[in-house]
Amino acid sequence: MEKILFGAAYYDEYMPCDRLEEDIRMMKKAGINTVRIAESTWSTCEPQEGVFDFSHIDRVLDAMEEAGICVIIGTPTYAVPTWMVKSYPDVLAETKNGRGIYGPRQIMDITHPVYRYYAERVIRKLVGHTADRKCVIGFQVDNETKHYGTAGKNVQEKFVKYLRGKFKDNLKDMNKAFGLDYWSNRVNAWEDFPDVRGTINGSLGAEFEKFQRMLVDEFLSWQADIVREYCHDGQFITHNFDLGWKGHSYGIQPDVNHYHAAERLTIAGIDIYHPTQEKLTGIEIAFGGDLMRSLKQDNYLLLETQAQGFPEWLPYKGQLRLQAYSHIASGANSVMYWHWHSLHNAIETYWKGILSHDFQENDTYLEACLIGKELKEAGSHLVNLKKKNQAAILVSNEALTAMKWFGLHRPCGEPVTYNDIVRWVYDVLYRLNVECDFLWPESENLAQYKMIVVPALYAAPDDLLEKLERYVEAGGTLVATFKTAFADENVKVSNEVQPRILKNCMGIRYHQFTIPENEKLQGEIVEEGTEHRAEVFMELLIPDGAQTLSFYGHYNWNKYAAVTRNRYGKGYGYYVGCMTDEVLLTRIFTKALEDAGIFGGGEGGFPLIVRKGINDFGKNVYFYLNYSHREQEVQYAHKDGTELLTKASVKTGEKVSVPVWGVKIIEEG
Repeated sequence: MEKILFGAAYYDEYMPCDRLEEDIRMMKKAGINTVRIAESTWSTCEPQEGVFDFSHIDRVLDAMEEAGICVIIGTPTYAVPTWMVKSYPDVLAETKNGRGIYGPRQIMDITHPVYRYYAERVIRKLVGHTADRKCVIGFQVDNETKHYGTAGKNVQEKFVKYLRGKFKDNLKDMNKAFGLDYWSNRVNAWEDFPDVRGTINGSLGAEFEKFQRMLVDEFLSWQADIVREYCHDGQFITHNFDLGWKGHSYGIQPDVNHYHAAERLTIAGIDIYHPTQEKLTGIEIAFGGDLMRSLKQDNYLLLETQAQGFPEWLPYKGQLRLQAYSHIASGANSVMYWHWHSLHNAIETYWKGILSHDFQENDTYLEACLIGKELKEAGSHLVNLKKKNQAAILVSNEALTAMKWFGLHRPCGEPVTYNDIVRWVYDVLYRLNVECDFLWPESENLAQYKMIVVPALYAAPDDLLEKLERYVEAGGTLVATFKTAFADENVKVSNEVQPRILKNCMGIRYHQFTIPENEKLQGEIVEEGTEHRAEVFMELLIPDGAQTLSFYGHYNWNKYAAVTRNRYGKGYGYYVGCMTDEVLLTRIFTKALEDAGIFGGGEGGFPLIVRKGINDFGKNVYFYLNYSHREQEVQYAHKDGTELLTKASVKTGEKVSVPVWGVKIIEEG
């Protein structure tokens, strides 16, 4: 990228009046240099079968081209037109809840041959019509794609074919791998294979969900390959992945394996939405950014984030700017809002854009103007920011699915998901100013990290666990949590002593586990005068050479360890046998980081977040991000430099004040 893309999704066809010229005037004033268009417009592009009308797209392209604003074209395939469903109602996905009813977006069967036929045609027509325009810099395939629960007859037939390939037509091996003798679920002929939507077998059910994620991989690759036929040099192909959702972007996406799905894209893209006002922490921004950057070990595009968003997300003064630079600090080469204007009807009427319903200047718009001005002046020092992190977190869609089948709960009944455990460890490292990459089971670059954290790797193949053991032996520090290494890749629980394979590098074993009830933790890792408890789940660890950092306080369990540390080969294995509060986990990580030779950001911790990278000029850039309503002060500990947004000089050892919900960005001289 030559510049940071700063912009918004723009929907001229949604406007209640003609204001394209005025919108462009306001965009230019705000420094917006890029818009995304077309992704939601299939029924406008093709109002009837085989009848195409790109006049609304041409109108916007002509105006943007004249204004010098770049355009990203989205393929419009995530919301099907009425005429298709009227003629072919079975293009709507059949899920475990039955066939959908037309109305919402993303309710189609992405494998259906009729849907694919019409989708390919409109993609070719649209991309062929727009690829030669000089303002078009790239294409976004589909939108936040998932499998939408599709499980109809054609999908299940594909699944059986997939199983026959995986098990080489050997039903005996499949039945054994999935434990299908239980409750007479055994399949003795392929033609007898039952409707998998009704299965009570977690192994079979998890395999089907894995297969559904593979449908997404294939679908996005299929679209990308079509678009690639029309692309010119310099035009990129991306997709706006989204995260798991918990009222906002939260964790690993359950319905997409990002690592696989991103393979055919030239650059990864993401949508990140998060709380603001007093709940703004920057964690979701960092989490999503670190995840996307790790997919290709390169910069990524932030394709959607909120400007105003939900009414409760209206940002305080300074927060929009803080958020923008937080994205860039993670390696984003764009900051793009959903969307430019607020809608006047339909389901997203109150998901507000940069402009409110009256289209007038407002505080959010004026702050966007400031961001645009700064990016125009300093963006060349922030684009293509490269990062070299020393810590990583290994995540697994298979473990996520397995824990959905065999979940955990708090005493009140609230579920504790895989993503809750991932965020438990990530959030603590973030608050410590330890920047992280992400790894997947297929990743081979483990040795480049001094510390790897493995949260709840419940289901894993032997070769992955052996790879992690070798990592420790060679000098790495591995921190694993409860529910790790319990089942194989088919979610079949091991009959070995737990944690299987890792028990040697961890120096522990356990035979039993239970649910804690008011269980206090004791031991050297527990600071005197503080109280910490085991929560959710507790494994009764028996050290076999490991050092006990914490043990359970109950008289019946106090012979068992809760947290251990073990020297193995040249490295260290830490095992956290229960969930606990973030304060104690911080102490555990602090000790593990010392063993790994990682010393955090070195300049405090939350609410002052420090992120760093190397820019195109080969210089270190440090971001000081204040996520609080109080001014923060930090002693600048690096080489003399320049604060990029104010051009002020900064000396080594000088105290730097970061304003309320503010940011300072210092480039070493």
